[in-house]
Amino acid sequence: MTARLTRRQRRRVSQGSQYILFGVVLVAAAAFADWGQLRNQFARLDLATELFPQIITTALLNTVLYTASGFAFGIGLGLVIALMRLSSIAPYRWLAGVYVEIFRGLPALLIFIFVGVAVPLAFPGTEIPGGTYGKVALALGLVAAAYIAETIRAGIQAVPKGQMEAARSLGFSHPRAMVSVVIPQAIRIVVPPLTNELVLLFKDSSLVLFLGVTLNERELTKFGRDLASQSANSTPILVAGLCYLLVTVPLGFAVRRLEARADRAK
Repeated sequence: MTARLTRRQRRRVSQGSQYILFGVVLVAAAAFADWGQLRNQFARLDLATELFPQIITTALLNTVLYTASGFAFGIGLGLVIALMRLSSIAPYRWLAGVYVEIFRGLPALLIFIFVGVAVPLAFPGTEIPGGTYGKVALALGLVAAAYIAETIRAGIQAVPKGQMEAARSLGFSHPRAMVSVVIPQAIRIVVPPLTNELVLLFKDSSLVLFLGVTLNERELTKFGRDLASQSANSTPILVAGLCYLLVTVPLGFAVRRLEARADRAK
């Protein structure tokens, strides 16, 4: 009579079966795929080389500038909103709560359209400083601030209350204790999630195309789409995607390192 398998043995058999199934699917996909067509549509080396150096010096550089300006605006506004959320003054809490719910609930695309269309209509003759770069910083910053505010609020609340009490016992006012003692500790706590938000913002910068940009203001997605349309080939889009990975993969690695360091510090 065959002996019954133990729980560990059953788990190993299940895992082995899944690995085999996964391998079979990969082999089947590789065997039946038309690699010639894929190579011709997505991996034309002659088209890829034509993208350089503009895809780096213009598209990637603009993407980084858009992201950095939006993140900086979002950090500043997000900190203010986070403090309003924690305020003892009820109208401040209500106003900050409404802002967070609205800008977290609306798609980022609508915010870009609002900044690019609604603001000029509402305030005729008003120019946002910085032109397209200023519009992108405003649109990305408004979106990012809602998420950053909640992240910072959670970080502030994670700081032990004894830190504030100790600062007050040393003669610090509440605002000074918050700025000098609590917020610096909260920032260290929220660095990993803020880095995640930076990655998301880097990808959201692709929405700049809805603002209408010049050739020198194009970011990676717009640059890749334009060249793909001109060449009737998807190679420029693939190269643009690889440029995104050049930034997002190191940032993701940095997030994991920061999270691991924070876990060891606990």
